[in-house]
Amino acid sequence: MENINLLSDKDLAEIINHRSGEIKLGEKILTVPPNQNNWNFVASSAANFVIFGIPEDIGVKANNGRIGTASAFESALKNLVNIQHNKFCKGNTILILGALDVSKEMELAKDLKPTNKEHKKKLYRLVEKIDKEVSHIIHQIIKAGKIPIIIGGGHNNAYGNIKGLALAKGKPVNAINFDAHTDFRILEGRHSGNGFSYAYEEGFLKNYFVFGIHESFVSKSVFNTIKELDNRVKYVTYEEIEVRQQKTFNSQLEESLQFIKNDPFGVELDLDAIPNIHSSAMTLTGFSVQQARTFIHYFGKHKNASYIHICEGAPDLDQTNNNHLTGKLIASLITDFIKSKSL
Repeated sequence: MENINLLSDKDLAEIINHRSGEIKLGEKILTVPPNQNNWNFVASSAANFVIFGIPEDIGVKANNGRIGTASAFESALKNLVNIQHNKFCKGNTILILGALDVSKEMELAKDLKPTNKEHKKKLYRLVEKIDKEVSHIIHQIIKAGKIPIIIGGGHNNAYGNIKGLALAKGKPVNAINFDAHTDFRILEGRHSGNGFSYAYEEGFLKNYFVFGIHESFVSKSVFNTIKELDNRVKYVTYEEIEVRQQKTFNSQLEESLQFIKNDPFGVELDLDAIPNIHSSAMTLTGFSVQQARTFIHYFGKHKNASYIHICEGAPDLDQTNNNHLTGKLIASLITDFIKSKSL
């Protein structure tokens, strides 16, 4: 199946912690059996949701960020499969596809330094290669009638998600992004800071709303670009809601939904918007975990919410004994999205 390391039943069984009297989510989750026509199986399966991992941090590195996002998918998976299977979230609605095989790209990127101009160009090209794989796989999942849940990697992968959705729908699509940054920077070569601007420039992204950007971390030039595109790119800042209290969290949920709801849209959530979560651009100020979960439920329940992407988490950057907690949070966010579509 394309360039995917498929998750097998055996792989799944090895990460489930069985307990007497309990049924874990992983015991009911589906995987693609061997010797099957893979996309036919995905299309015919009872699952509504297809989980797909992108274990890379090349886009982050190309953007001068801290690497570590490659570790998010594995951590999230180990936590997700050990959640309880019950009336609120049923494992048989989920199919875990596996992860994009980026081993060659990660090896090529290992010794490249973003401070070196030629190295940076090579990093950009590696991100472009990943873009093609991601957009193809997301396109295939959506054409199979399923909802992708994309975990891990840098926010560079928003481009592939949006392109894949647009190609599957045959038209430009919308996006809502819970993020401290716009990721709408100049088209200088692909990295984690310009996934949305590339998707917009290439005609895949129609309306884009950035929810909760931090005013001190967006350049004047990006604000000027957004001002010129005001009919199609909008934002609300974290400071407007939580510091100056000029707007309310709930009113902005409604306002941003009105801006994107009339077309298929992707739900993007960057973990660097949440304080004290290990990520490539970790912060001490921002929206709470509770607000992030509310955000996902609010948008996920809309009929046009077509995928969710949870990115930039970097469990490897957590050197404490609790480095599983980033994966545990991602697992909770995944189930919040599933429940928003199911309950």
